[in-house]
Amino acid sequence: MQTKQKNAPPMRPAGGPGHMVGIQKAKNFKKSFKQLIQHLKPSLPIIIIALIFAIIGTVFNIIGPRLLGKMTNEIQLSVMENRNIKLETITRIGVTMVFLYSFSLLFSSLQSFIMNFVTQKISKNLRTDISTKINRLPLKYFDHNSYGDVLSRVTNDVDTMSQSLNQSLSQFISSVTMIIGILVMMIDISPQLTLVAVIAVPISALLMRLIIRNSQKYFKKHQESLGLINSNIEEVYSGQTVIKTFNAHGYFKKDFLMHNEELTKSAWKSQFFSSLMQPITNFISNLSYVAICVFGGILALRRGLLIGDIQSMLIYVRRINQPLGQIAQSASSMQAVVAAAERVFEFLNEPEMTKENPVTSLNQIEGNVDFRNVRFGYNEEKIVIKNFTAQVKKGQKIAIVGPTGAGKTTIVNLLMRFYELDEGDILIDGVSIKDLSRENVHRLFGMVLQDTWLFKGTIFDNLVYGQKNITLDQVKAACKLANVDHFIESLPDSYQMILEEETSISAGQKQLFTIARAMIENAPMLILDEATSSVDTRTEILIQKAMDNLMKGRTSFVIAHRLSTIKNADLILVMNEGDIIETGTHETLLASNGFYADLYNSQFEKLEHAI
Repeated sequence: MQTKQKNAPPMRPAGGPGHMVGIQKAKNFKKSFKQLIQHLKPSLPIIIIALIFAIIGTVFNIIGPRLLGKMTNEIQLSVMENRNIKLETITRIGVTMVFLYSFSLLFSSLQSFIMNFVTQKISKNLRTDISTKINRLPLKYFDHNSYGDVLSRVTNDVDTMSQSLNQSLSQFISSVTMIIGILVMMIDISPQLTLVAVIAVPISALLMRLIIRNSQKYFKKHQESLGLINSNIEEVYSGQTVIKTFNAHGYFKKDFLMHNEELTKSAWKSQFFSSLMQPITNFISNLSYVAICVFGGILALRRGLLIGDIQSMLIYVRRINQPLGQIAQSASSMQAVVAAAERVFEFLNEPEMTKENPVTSLNQIEGNVDFRNVRFGYNEEKIVIKNFTAQVKKGQKIAIVGPTGAGKTTIVNLLMRFYELDEGDILIDGVSIKDLSRENVHRLFGMVLQDTWLFKGTIFDNLVYGQKNITLDQVKAACKLANVDHFIESLPDSYQMILEEETSISAGQKQLFTIARAMIENAPMLILDEATSSVDTRTEILIQKAMDNLMKGRTSFVIAHRLSTIKNADLILVMNEGDIIETGTHETLLASNGFYADLYNSQFEKLEHAI
């Protein structure tokens, strides 16, 4: 963390802000391209084989027009010399052409098959790397980045890389091979006509370079806009209930239209520049075609060329337009590849959680927890936990209360090592959590959060999530304690019912599922963050009794806004603005008539007003 540098004014290069942005974009482009090459290295041998096949297939394809010209020459010479046409020569040339085109098709098909295999394998590896990366990212990354944008990198950007790479790489090599081969054939036919034809090549190359240079920024903007609109759509679809409740359609529609307009503009500009290449190369090629017709005719009249030679030249001139256009298209596709790669590798290069070097492990624990001068902030400007110190003894039920934003959930996140401490330490049975692996720390706690989470699958699979060797009887016993067994038994297929997005389950029932899941986990310590916030009063009382039985002998941390639910806590920590301002039991804190008493009494005042 470098606060001083962050607040310092940025240095400006001599070229001004625009120059600085240009340099940065060029660096990002080169860096992304290098990383892409590094990622392709394991597949390089098979890619080279595919490219060799592409070259061989192209060479066979190039020879065809030359043989066709020789066939025409044979016919012309037979007419000029007033002799019979040599059918065996025509047949031999025709059969040779059939074999050449057949081999060209074979090698091109093999190249296509190999490249498809390689690019799909690369896509699979990238998705695997991204999936692995997600597990290594600290939670604070997702505090500042939308899920929709991350999903866009996994899907759209990886697909763009795969599809464009598959098309552009082999196409580029084939096109270069074709241009070289065509030039060799044209020189062999007539150096003079070749000179006329190639005058247009540097003009096309110059125009393509100008277009590529100016279109890269639009391809990058297109991928970014695609990520933003995916993020917006994901947010809207997942929050339909809230949007309809608050009639926020207009706001989100306006937001969507703005992102959609940006995507349309960037897509139009990138595709416009990309589509310019083909007509420009076609125009220049057509000029060459006309020139070959004129000068070729002159040479034929002077007996310098035969009709078959002019025919071959015309075919080659027409064909040279195709690889020039394909090179231009490949360049556009490579820009899309690098633009997508820049976003993918930007994600893969994000700072990961600090590397662990656990010096010990804890399995059987007593449950003593010691917070020592804990200091933490989600960013440098705003410190949430300022100097938190508390000692928790084994088997105690600790309630953490305070107003919204006081730092209650943050303390739990730090205890679970979801975030790393800025200063201070947290010890479990005298062992610093810094000396334990994160997985070891997570195994020590069962958690029930206010945000429920269920995945697509059976109810049984949802309840035993992450646990092994759990029997149906154990699950049923936990569900009875959580007061959800009767509800599950009333469902079709009972514990084997598959939960999907459209399955009608209330928020309270989902909360009961997560409570049952924590009971099944049977961890030595518990964390309950507003665990009963979504259930009715009667169910809350039943769950509270079950929780009291579950928490016996276990160190438990309970975060609650409804203070009536934590009256029986062994110790209540009252937090405000990141500090503990009061500690004690429910009775002693009420008797002190301080901050806790004000919070407690205010809840009853609200209840009386509501009544």
